[in-house]
Amino acid sequence: MKIESTQECPEPYFLPDETTLKVQKAMQEDVDSMASLFKVLSDPVRIHILKALEVSDLCVCVLVEITDYKHSALSYHLKLLKDANLVESKRERNFQMYCLTDFGKVLLRTMESSFNEKLQAQL
Repeated sequence: MKIESTQECPEPYFLPDETTLKVQKAMQEDVDSMASLFKVLSDPVRIHILKALEVSDLCVCVLVEITDYKHSALSYHLKLLKDANLVESKRERNFQMYCLTDFGKVLLRTMESSFNEKLQAQL
């Protein structure tokens, strides 16, 4: 049984050589660090920590007091944020204080701004 298509063949797709080379180069870029950053940001706990540190530099003990998380869990999340260069720490007397890095501040502001624009566009 022979079935004939009633659809016309689409026109051939043309991509200029220059664009093809740019696409190939983009596909070969090392994006591991960017993917790692997105993995760090994929946990709501870590985003909450960033938002809290946007308000003020904090000790883990304060985060323990205002959340239901254990000290060890928060320390784990803070280590990941620190490894991603979003957070840094310094010792003040007996306390390990955490604060956003400049990169962390810019990234958080950019994310919040982008989401706010997207929400406004949906209204």
